[in-house]
Amino acid sequence: MDIFMAKWFVTAKSADFDSIAKEHGISPILARIIRNRDIIEQEEIDIFLNGTMQNLHHPELLKDMKKAVEILDDKIAMQKKIRIIGDYDIDGVCSAYVLYYGLKHFDADVDIAIPHRVKDGYGLNESLIKDAFDAGIDTIITCDNGISAKEQIAYAKTLGMTVIITDHHEVPFVESADGKKEFDIPLADAVIDPKQETCEYPFKGICGAVVALKFIQAFSLKKEGNYRWTEQSELTEFAAFATVGDVMELIDENRILVKYGLKQIEHTKNLGMQALLEVTGILNQKLTPYHIGFVLGPCLNATGRLDTAERAVALFQSKTKQEAIAIALELKQLNDSRKKMTQDALEEAITMISESDLNEDRVLVVLLNHCHESLAGIIAGRLREKYYKPVFVLTTTEDGVKGSGRSIDSYSMYENMTKVKELFTKYGGHKLAAGLSMKEEAVLEFRKRLNELCTLKEEDFVEKVLIDVPMPISYADQSMCEELEKLAPFGMGNPKPLFARKNLMISNLKVLGRDRKICKFQIEEEKGIRRTGVFFGDEKQLLDGIENAYGKVVLEELMKNSNREIAINLAYYPDINEYNGTKTVQLIVKHFSFE
Repeated sequence: MDIFMAKWFVTAKSADFDSIAKEHGISPILARIIRNRDIIEQEEIDIFLNGTMQNLHHPELLKDMKKAVEILDDKIAMQKKIRIIGDYDIDGVCSAYVLYYGLKHFDADVDIAIPHRVKDGYGLNESLIKDAFDAGIDTIITCDNGISAKEQIAYAKTLGMTVIITDHHEVPFVESADGKKEFDIPLADAVIDPKQETCEYPFKGICGAVVALKFIQAFSLKKEGNYRWTEQSELTEFAAFATVGDVMELIDENRILVKYGLKQIEHTKNLGMQALLEVTGILNQKLTPYHIGFVLGPCLNATGRLDTAERAVALFQSKTKQEAIAIALELKQLNDSRKKMTQDALEEAITMISESDLNEDRVLVVLLNHCHESLAGIIAGRLREKYYKPVFVLTTTEDGVKGSGRSIDSYSMYENMTKVKELFTKYGGHKLAAGLSMKEEAVLEFRKRLNELCTLKEEDFVEKVLIDVPMPISYADQSMCEELEKLAPFGMGNPKPLFARKNLMISNLKVLGRDRKICKFQIEEEKGIRRTGVFFGDEKQLLDGIENAYGKVVLEELMKNSNREIAINLAYYPDINEYNGTKTVQLIVKHFSFE
């Protein structure tokens, strides 16, 4: 949807901000932002500001953890062959590597298999199990998959194999006539997944690599009496990498893990990670979740999308710098190709929606016959941003139709798919994202049924912009920027604080950047306070917004005449820009309006 269509709301949660500020040595503004994140108790606030790795939850709180550790301890003692089966995305690769690295530490005879996106599809299949059996594998450990592989795991058990599931996805269920959910858990030897109804783990929002990390911690606890080595090893950085890459909420222990993991990645000893930092041009830089989500992570995902994710695993297993650099360059080149393919397919999808009755649907189902199936999720995400609707992007393959979905906050993708599950040959996911396979003849029925069952109202399709503090730009100085860093790392679930000010004057508007996607301008309010404003993203949204509000002539004057000004409302966060050793405050504009 267009940015200027969003509705702004000031988050007005009450508390004694002065008292909180005094207690924790912070400003009342920071205290208010923390309260807006629903962090209320003194201990919670202290952990949010000062939490360490010691504040992570105990691994044995996960259901079946002790059982799984006992099973694996016996298998290693008997020198049984173990195979880790992961997935082809960031979380699947990282969780597989965490398990591999950790189990190797305890002398396990272990290897890794990653499904091929096109040949195998998501997660376990009978072919992977048969391959393992033929190779003399005794025990399969899944990671970032397995919770929905009931039939496949049953097949492995008929072969006499041991199966341990480590996953973080939603547990499949059947909904009875009275609305009660009956969960359908595979009959593996141990099932570790915090989403299980009977699992007492206090935080459900961890990714597959964190579940894998907890497994190794629990194993270390049994073998060594503690797991201090895991906190200093590569395991933390890979769990943190996957947490950001799989778009987990940066709250609770995720935030602590990412905070420490980013520092470890900056000084990583893993040759593959070093090479990835080097070829993407961010070696020796201070890292943020942005670098994982938009620079490093896409390189790992690209090889799983266009080639095989086994290349990503091989990167992290590299023994020499030369080998690591060669693989990292391949991954970067694949990602560059992926970007071009994605843009072409996205433009095709937008044209299809605008020239048909698809745009009238509340749930978009878009079939792109010639799109590479691996790009469906990225395109669905971009369409979700543009139209602010739940979106499924489907592609045709030799085996029927495959697709991915991305949703908005008010629409649970997995639950709504479950209502029409008879249409799928395979499906899975969670509230905001999902994957599926179906026969091509089921596509029209899928679109029809989803829209008939959709209960979304008009207000659900309007993006809600939550303002932390309405604040004059004069408050946005260097000391405030430095204090806001106490809230980092920022990401899903812990967004950068958003401030707003009405009736600001902007002037000297310029469109910059290699792709001409950056708008830069001067911002002024009363008393002559000035700041530089920067708007990243789709520059057309800002330019069209100004033209709609003031006319084409005024827009042209604003871009040519440095004395021309217009009034605007801005939602922003302050940031420090450093250039040639000089630090200045700039305002990163996220939303605007002219009301």
